[in-house]
Amino acid sequence: MQTQTSFWSLFLLLLYLMIGYGQDGGFSGPLKPMTFSISEGEERNKQVIFQFKTDATDVKFQLSGETDGIFFIDPEGILYYSGLLDRENKAVHRLQVEVLDAGGNRVEGPVPITITIVDVNDNRPIFLQSQYNGTVRQNSRPGKPFMYVSATDRDDPTTLHAQLFYRIAVQLPKIGDVMYFQINNKTGGISLTQEGSKQLDPFKNPRYHLVVSVMDMGGQSENSFSDTVPVNIAVEENIWKAPGTITIKENSTEPYPIKITQVRWNEPGAHYSLFVKETLIRFPFSIDQDGIIYVTQPLDREEKESYVFYAAAKDEVGLPLARPLEILVEVTDINDNPPVCPVPETVFEVQENEKIGSNIGVFHAYDMDQKGTANSFIQYAIVEQSPLLPSDNLFSIQNIDGIIQLAKGSLRKQDQAQYHLKVQASDPAFKTICNVTINVIDINDQIPIFEKNHYGNLTIDENVAVGTTILTIQATDGDEPHTGSAKVLYNIIKGDPERKLVIDTDPVTNAGYVKINKPLDFETVSMYNLTIKAENPEPLVNNVQYNSSSYATFILMVSNVNEPPVFSMPLYEARISENAKENIKVIMVNATDPEGEEISYSLSEDNRGWLRIDGVTGEIFTKGHLDRETENDYQVKVIATEKGESQLTSSVYLRLTLLDVNDNPPRLVKDYTGFFFCHPLTTPASVIFEATDNDWQPPWGPQFDFSLASDRLKSDWELSKVNGTHAKLSAKHRNFEEKVYEISVKIKDSGSPALENTVSFPVTMCKCSSTGWCYQPADSLPGIPTVGMAVGILLTVFLVIGVILIATFIHLKKKNQNKTTESAQSPESIPLRT
Repeated sequence: MQTQTSFWSLFLLLLYLMIGYGQDGGFSGPLKPMTFSISEGEERNKQVIFQFKTDATDVKFQLSGETDGIFFIDPEGILYYSGLLDRENKAVHRLQVEVLDAGGNRVEGPVPITITIVDVNDNRPIFLQSQYNGTVRQNSRPGKPFMYVSATDRDDPTTLHAQLFYRIAVQLPKIGDVMYFQINNKTGGISLTQEGSKQLDPFKNPRYHLVVSVMDMGGQSENSFSDTVPVNIAVEENIWKAPGTITIKENSTEPYPIKITQVRWNEPGAHYSLFVKETLIRFPFSIDQDGIIYVTQPLDREEKESYVFYAAAKDEVGLPLARPLEILVEVTDINDNPPVCPVPETVFEVQENEKIGSNIGVFHAYDMDQKGTANSFIQYAIVEQSPLLPSDNLFSIQNIDGIIQLAKGSLRKQDQAQYHLKVQASDPAFKTICNVTINVIDINDQIPIFEKNHYGNLTIDENVAVGTTILTIQATDGDEPHTGSAKVLYNIIKGDPERKLVIDTDPVTNAGYVKINKPLDFETVSMYNLTIKAENPEPLVNNVQYNSSSYATFILMVSNVNEPPVFSMPLYEARISENAKENIKVIMVNATDPEGEEISYSLSEDNRGWLRIDGVTGEIFTKGHLDRETENDYQVKVIATEKGESQLTSSVYLRLTLLDVNDNPPRLVKDYTGFFFCHPLTTPASVIFEATDNDWQPPWGPQFDFSLASDRLKSDWELSKVNGTHAKLSAKHRNFEEKVYEISVKIKDSGSPALENTVSFPVTMCKCSSTGWCYQPADSLPGIPTVGMAVGILLTVFLVIGVILIATFIHLKKKNQNKTTESAQSPESIPLRT
């Protein structure tokens, strides 16, 4: 056996010495991390890769890792492979080599060995589908793909082996030997040729059949592999057709603009527009360049029941492509009340030993839309559960009845005592998310009991504010405190169909606070005879029922109050160009009086006197010259006053946004008086200045063009634009005199029409100090003293200062002498005689 092993080792070593080598060009070497590249292809029988060597004796090499039954190493360290390498099955093999002694103990390693399989072109391209079907419309634009074919190649995508080339091999029928179709040889995109765009007609030939071929090697090699696929193309007719009657519900709460329909020309690139043949106060429709028609603002059926307008399609130069299409829009009523959650958070309780399918509670949202119609039909769905323990989808809710049920197994309070659900209540137009909490507790065997069953009569004014508490009621429950079994919910079950009142429960005391939920109206309802039910969010056990103790009554009387006018909107907003002429209508406000009194309108806080209002209609017009640069967001107060005896008033603000127009010429950002160049010029000289514009934003400011104002400046100076606001003035030569040069520059903005202004600034050529700054202007500058004059002035100043100092010195000396004489003559200075 040992002789046979030695024989194979010697054989592999000889084979290895003949044809194998490592990554560094050698055939053998020490054990270290290495990478080898081997081409895939023919099956090999013991192909040597490398021989690893070691200084240790009486050892053997061992191979592990991704050998896949292909890679081996003999005890002498010769690494070889035997079998077929296929890059598409495995591109990289990661191996480890280690050296073991006679006892099987590791001496060296393990070290990583990487085998990279190099790709050869051994796979043909294959189309992803057995056939392709597409459609194209007559008159479609040539060169724009209307469908794609696609093939794949298992060879290495980074090599030429997998670079695919598409072509159309056959077109049937082929009329007059003219190709109607073409293909992008790289992407497989199929489009019409020029002739195909003109000649395709679904009434003559509604279908065409192509055979498309694909070749690898970029189609450049005679050894390329290829594949073909049939392509069936249906030709469809012109789609420029008027849509049917469009219905839009009034006062939609969806965000505007809203897509209502779409018209399309047969091919992209058409320019769409809308127009009407009648005079309208407003035209609330628009169309984009995809032919999508939008309604841009809420419609009012009482204002106009239907609209008839036209959609036109034009080409790039504005010529009509076809006759305009008539668009008919009818305005209908809307579902404008979303479902409302009964309380901010609904709490249910479930026994921890309940079985699957047990009812946990009934969740009911309410909808103020008309009862018995689709607008008030509510469906329910659970959209979120938290936490997801012990699993998700523990609960279900019946879509129509709102019954929440246990959907998976029994719950255990020790596992999770509380669950939070997001329940979606939806009608045909709206979706509302309500919060539901489910507490896992014991059974609920006590009913809420009112402290009294009749809370008497109460009279309040109709203008009591929404949210005001008008009554406190109280029911108690004998179940475990602070649980769903003991929590009391109060519901008005009779006497308040419009939900004018709502009852909030104190979470600690279970007291119920009856509050105004919606404004009361004496003219509509003057008395409410209410029945209130106190109930638990958790269902009662089977043998316990609610009785009369859980019901209470209450009578609410509403008294009439003279109320001020009410505006139709809390804030009015409008936009207008600052160059709008006088007496242009800006907007119309509207207020109504609950008692039906007539209304008059006036303006307040119109500080600039820019607006006036029609006191009868509420229409607001421009009055004075508007100026965005003075104030771009202008706000005035609109006052509505009753014409009755009380003359109650209400007010609302109008926010007017002024749109900018190009009415300010460009100017320099500051006075440039400090530009100077050292004379004589020795290097190229330039200065940069900046312009600005009082207008708001592009296109009128700040984006400027600069030029010299006169041709005589161009021989000495050059002006170049740095960016939209800065320009650079450069000297074109160095032969300048010592003097001040007055530079005039024209600055033009980008408005339409553009405004232009000529500005000037001085540039001084002067002598400079060694630090590069002017220390003395040029002698020839007018009004500036020469060097001699400056020296003379300086000497004169010194002389005057000297005379003043001498005079001051003499004056002080005389003053001191006088003091000495007076001191000698004073009595204190005469000696006494004895």
